[in-house]
Amino acid sequence: MERVLLDYGSGGKASHRLIGELFLKYLGNAYLNRLDDAALLDIHGPISVSTDTFTVDPIFFPGGDIGALAVHGTVNDVAMLGARPRFLTCGFIIEEGLPMADLERIVASMGQAARDAGVMVVTGDTKVVPKGMVDKIFINTTGIGEVFVPKPPSGHRAAPGDAILVNGFIGDHGLAILAQREGLTFDAPVCSDCASLNHLIARLLEAIPEVHVLRDPTRGGLATTLNEIAGQSQVECRIFEDRIPVRPEVSGGCSFLGLDPLYLANEGKFLCILPEQYAQQALEIMRSDPLGHHAACIGIVGQDHPGKVVLQTPLGGTRLMDMLEGEQLPRIC
Repeated sequence: MERVLLDYGSGGKASHRLIGELFLKYLGNAYLNRLDDAALLDIHGPISVSTDTFTVDPIFFPGGDIGALAVHGTVNDVAMLGARPRFLTCGFIIEEGLPMADLERIVASMGQAARDAGVMVVTGDTKVVPKGMVDKIFINTTGIGEVFVPKPPSGHRAAPGDAILVNGFIGDHGLAILAQREGLTFDAPVCSDCASLNHLIARLLEAIPEVHVLRDPTRGGLATTLNEIAGQSQVECRIFEDRIPVRPEVSGGCSFLGLDPLYLANEGKFLCILPEQYAQQALEIMRSDPLGHHAACIGIVGQDHPGKVVLQTPLGGTRLMDMLEGEQLPRIC
């Protein structure tokens, strides 16, 4: 079985073979194919930029892999600012001995995810480190997008009277990674929700005249992300437990493992906070898309407890939902 050698990160002939025979094969485009030290980009107006590093373990999991995840995660972050993602950079840190078949599978997956999202990888870097110095492969991506709304959504813009929407079931990614890592099985399989949301978000922003906040609840889950927004805007985010969409298998798995789905990571979900008058229209747009079939209005923005997230139970009781303390599940993305 062919494996990645230290030579592939040397900058010499082996590196050039890897670039030409693998990376350009799956990621190639007019920008990347020039193989200059940097990419000359044609960008108009304000831009949205985000960077992230992906260390997920395992690197292949139900519903995705580290390559697709790297594209989806960064595309989504760029889109949350009201931008159309256009370009990605990509840096690989690869452990010596990684099977070449695994690397090719990852790069092919990245290429497909980029094409589906409508973005191009325009520059990159590859480092190979001695065996044991990194676990298989880590990927860093930076995304650049063109902002197309006059007033971009921001965590500082949530206002009393706003509705809180989510585009579907929460907790899928976190439980899928945990189950794969620990060899757990459930009555129904749990798959990651890993997906690029930029096309759905663009449709939403083109149709709705005012969207205050867009956020993807990745590490720390829904509860932590809402705490961030409540703190930034100094408002209360009140969510209703019986409105939050959670798959039965995720709810059951969490009960068995002693986890709370509100704190599990998601990789294909976003929160949308907007004036209540636009909530139904926004839900209809979400539900018309495969990535939003199970969209729901899960809460409202108030001002009774500024900076706090309040969970209201079906019986009318309430409790504060704090940010995640510590690392519930390391290397989730």
